[in-house]
Amino acid sequence: MTERTDVVVVGGGLMGAATAWAAARRGLSVLLLERFRPGHARGSSHGSARIVRRGYEDALYTELTGRAFELWRELELDAGTPLLRLLGSVDFGKRAYAESVAGRLADAGVPHEVLDAREAEGRWPGMRFEGPVVHHAQGGTVDAAAAVAAFTEGAVRRGAVIRHEAAVTALVPEADGARVLLADGGDVRAGTVVVAAGGWTAGLLDGHLALPPLTVTQQETFHFRRLDPAAAAWPSVLHEHGGGIYHLAGGRDGGPGDDRKIGEHYAGRRTTAEDRDGVVSEAARARVVDYVREWLPGLDPAPRGETTCLFTFTPSEDFLLDRSGPFVVCSPCSGHGAKFAPLIGELAADLVTGAGGTPAPFRLAAHLPGPRATRPAS
Repeated sequence: MTERTDVVVVGGGLMGAATAWAAARRGLSVLLLERFRPGHARGSSHGSARIVRRGYEDALYTELTGRAFELWRELELDAGTPLLRLLGSVDFGKRAYAESVAGRLADAGVPHEVLDAREAEGRWPGMRFEGPVVHHAQGGTVDAAAAVAAFTEGAVRRGAVIRHEAAVTALVPEADGARVLLADGGDVRAGTVVVAAGGWTAGLLDGHLALPPLTVTQQETFHFRRLDPAAAAWPSVLHEHGGGIYHLAGGRDGGPGDDRKIGEHYAGRRTTAEDRDGVVSEAARARVVDYVREWLPGLDPAPRGETTCLFTFTPSEDFLLDRSGPFVVCSPCSGHGAKFAPLIGELAADLVTGAGGTPAPFRLAAHLPGPRATRPAS
């Protein structure tokens, strides 16, 4: 007989795992289907370090970061393990960008300070800055892989079922929900299907929802050794420069020296979820090495590690979170969603149960006319 459940979640990365946790906490029966093995590196949620912070140019995102931090602490208590490293966060680059971030932090009542470049260089030796430099303490990193494990383990304790290597081939709407067809020939019926499949989202929902154009890119990141590993840890940094530079403490992926992870938000190569090659380009490596030589003299400019992941961008770089019939589309998150994962899970569970409301910029219709005037940042 065909299995029946309240909710099927397709995709076991940060957003899918967070949705399973949120839905199971509400007493719903949940089945999460992930097409790859646990801990795989094919999507966007592997690795030990993603940026968390309060700083945004957009008032809505600044507000939502506060709600997300509360839920991160709930997850840490639920899992009994630390997931966040609050090392602080710094934004700088174009004056208008830094001033906008500072303005939104002030509006939200988030403690912060604005330094000039020389002050910042004195506080964090080994980094160069251009002013003004905005610093706030409620920032740092989240361990992405450990967070996925915490979400899924918490969901399982509440009765959710997790199936790995369970590829979904098709979604079929029905009068009382939807049927999910699997590559192994099986199927599952559910009242609601949440698609949190990142770069695979468009293919799964084709013909079911009027999605905006989604651009999948292969992103490349590098780890660099700190020349003085005994020095105090640096904050997470967003530098409005070139392809949008970000860098952060690398955590486990950075090895025993906590090598610095560096990437370019806007410099990824277009690809598809199936066709990405996982090969780091020489051009990307050269750009990031040049950046390290100019802006980060406290690092050895020879990368000691490198990897790739997927970003899936909407035209406005807002999230994609809405419901149509039995289907909830949960993300893609345009390369800046990891910090919001537990909140996105709660919003997706709201869409499943009919509780609450989704912020207008995240809804399907908001993406169709064109981009927003204010662009979120990584």
